[in-house]
Amino acid sequence: MRWGLALVGLMMASPALGCDTPISICARPGRADFALIDHGRPAALYVDGTADPAVHHVADAFAQDLTRVSGHGPQRPSEIGRASGNLVVIGVPGQSSTIDGLIRAGKLKLNSITGKWEAYQQLVVEHPWPNVPRALVIVGADRRGAVFGTYDLSEKIGVSPWYWWADVPVTRHAQLYLTAGSRSDHPRVKYRGFFINDEAPAFSSWTQKQFGGANSKAYAHVFELLLRLKGNMLWPAMWAPRAFALDDPANIKLADDMGVVMGTSHHEPMTRAQAEWHRGAELGALGSVTGGKWDYTVNADNLRAFWRGGIERMMSKGGGQAYDNLVTVGMRGDGDEPMAEGTATALLERIVADQRKIIADVTGKPADQTPQVWALYKEVQDYYDHGMRVPDDVTLLFSDDNWGQIRRLPDPQRDNLARKGGYGVYYHFDYVGGPRNYKWINTNQIGKVWQQMDLAYASGARNLWIVNVGDIKPMEYPLSFFLAMAWNPEAMTLDALRRFPERWTRATFGAALASQIAELLSTYGAYAARRKPELVDAGSFALGEATPTTLYGGEFGEIAGKWLALENRAATVAVHIPAAQHSAWFQLVGHPIGALSNLYQMYDALAWNRRLGSANDPRANVFADQVEARYANDLELTKTYHALNAGKWDGMMSQSHIGYTNWQEPPKQVIPAITRVGGPRTIAYSINEVPVRTEAARGMRDATRYDRAVPASGLGWQRVPDLGLSGAIVALPQGRPPTTPDRAPRVEYDWSLAKAGKVRATLRLAPTIDIHGSAGVRIGVSVDAGPVQTLVSNLIPTPGDAASPEQRSWIAAVIANAHDISAEFPALAAGHHTLKLWRIDDNAVVEAVKLVPAAND
Repeated sequence: MRWGLALVGLMMASPALGCDTPISICARPGRADFALIDHGRPAALYVDGTADPAVHHVADAFAQDLTRVSGHGPQRPSEIGRASGNLVVIGVPGQSSTIDGLIRAGKLKLNSITGKWEAYQQLVVEHPWPNVPRALVIVGADRRGAVFGTYDLSEKIGVSPWYWWADVPVTRHAQLYLTAGSRSDHPRVKYRGFFINDEAPAFSSWTQKQFGGANSKAYAHVFELLLRLKGNMLWPAMWAPRAFALDDPANIKLADDMGVVMGTSHHEPMTRAQAEWHRGAELGALGSVTGGKWDYTVNADNLRAFWRGGIERMMSKGGGQAYDNLVTVGMRGDGDEPMAEGTATALLERIVADQRKIIADVTGKPADQTPQVWALYKEVQDYYDHGMRVPDDVTLLFSDDNWGQIRRLPDPQRDNLARKGGYGVYYHFDYVGGPRNYKWINTNQIGKVWQQMDLAYASGARNLWIVNVGDIKPMEYPLSFFLAMAWNPEAMTLDALRRFPERWTRATFGAALASQIAELLSTYGAYAARRKPELVDAGSFALGEATPTTLYGGEFGEIAGKWLALENRAATVAVHIPAAQHSAWFQLVGHPIGALSNLYQMYDALAWNRRLGSANDPRANVFADQVEARYANDLELTKTYHALNAGKWDGMMSQSHIGYTNWQEPPKQVIPAITRVGGPRTIAYSINEVPVRTEAARGMRDATRYDRAVPASGLGWQRVPDLGLSGAIVALPQGRPPTTPDRAPRVEYDWSLAKAGKVRATLRLAPTIDIHGSAGVRIGVSVDAGPVQTLVSNLIPTPGDAASPEQRSWIAAVIANAHDISAEFPALAAGHHTLKLWRIDDNAVVEAVKLVPAAND
């Protein structure tokens, strides 16, 4: 498959040209506007020599961004007194004599950002110094505030956060102006970041080829991407034998110098990579006492020495200062397994107490002055559910079920929402574990991310949002959304969610094709989320009928046909993509659509091959040829990806994704076994793509196609886009207590029954989880003016025995990314009726509904 062979010149990504609010980017000047680029020459750029290293790093990056946009580098005066002409100044009060001088002169007032974490202000100042007629001042309440205020401007002038990571080109501009005035902003979630995980073979082999390993050269790009996306925290790659601090001692210093808060994953306490426990000889003086079992009941002395070394390393910055860390406390078993059988609450409480004593001893300060987090991941949540608590300054990090459904959130009836450490969420875009790994490609819908994280924020989880992104690529789109929402969940309204796909594609590819590319990405997300590709095989969906002359495509054919249609639509857009955008297009749009479409065509052909082969039908050979061709095309797509930009991304798509037989990835990808039978190799045949199991055939109606929505108690059902196959309905706002039917909002569907009799109402729900751990997610159902029946969705992620009913139900739901619940109603007359859904609990996400005679269901 080849993308973009015929080209036309179109507008590339460009800055937002609103010109109607302060510090907007404009192509033409107003009377008091600041000329950032004038006749191809950028304004000069100044940072005090004594500024924090993070400010110097971002100033250097901004200078490079100005060069990318204008074609010329800015002047960098060594002293403010030597500056002349228009000038950009970046600094932090108390750390910059230049900023402090502006405050004393009354030219800079910081009321809007003072005391706010990572806040920034951008403003145009008139005549700040004798030879400077006008200055753009970017001032941070702290060092990261200055970083975010600067990268915010970089994005506005057309430098995508993905300029390096997805090769998004930068459009040249000879004239760019900023409207006069002042604007400020600050994050609403304190810690925001991502976790590089499950990184073999892709990220690991890629970094080895490009940089010689996961060293500071590689992490310089990771840190920059994180900060450009306005994230501030990283859990680094940790699959053995990787250890962030050992692989390159410069890693820790560079992270701190650039302003990144480092942490360690849910099973790596006290700043230690788990691999360090097995590499003790490399640690030197910092925690050289290691060895023995990773078991606190028999090896506590060695473990305490190991953890002490981690905190000592954190304090090795010098001058009694700590490198910026959010310290994970608690303990899981070695290799990310449970620590003990059952819930050893007393043991874990002792471990946390001992860890906090180490923190206090090494830092010389009370433990509550060092930021800490306790990750309630998998079985660790059981400790919390059984009553274990940690001090209020420790952030409680809840998790999803590894498949996008948050398992637990603060309960206002039980939890202290004002606790100092607050709450957070650990979310997954990638996972290794049952029912199967999903590591290869992006399958995450932003509407689902929005619904779950909006619920999290409304419920009080506001201190830490961190997402497992696997290898970073190919999660560019959902990661952009996740961190944009984390910066300000209040601004990511339902309307902002609707507008996000086109806004992102406009910033990435320009205005001309933005709406078409946005539609491609949204459709891709709906199709990809239906079932993870690792869970697709020849038995995933039903085939149709086979006659001697015709094959009826069935559900598998219908799905594969939709993928092929999407692929063809993408191809019609691809021919209009400018040459400079080819690489970005292929990475962000062309490859994911083409690769998943190809996978579905291959497995659909494989299903027919095996069915016909079992009947000794020679038509099986035609499908065998198709399987071979599609498998070869899969390899070609990967090869094309790895060849982009002279091999820049070689290794990044090396994850095996064909041939799963259990939860773990196949060690080597091989073509699926095909069947050939005697007879002509090529036989004429036709496939009639008549779907036999469509939603319509099942009597299902998209839940978003309701006839009436009736609000109540300040709540109302609304359509959430990019969630499920056709959107879904959710009662908003979220984070509200349960409602009774007499005070609940409802949504109504008019229905016609052909004959009288008992009926069954079925709701297709997203597989959400009861976030308070009570009796499940409840929703009310009624017909006409009849009584309301309460239906309960009670999915429980249960580690371990897949034979248990709870585990089977959850597995089935996450495989299908949906599940059904039903209610029966007494005999109804033929004719018109109204099906009503009533909001009872939060987190009920309805994708489709039906009302049919019970005997026909």
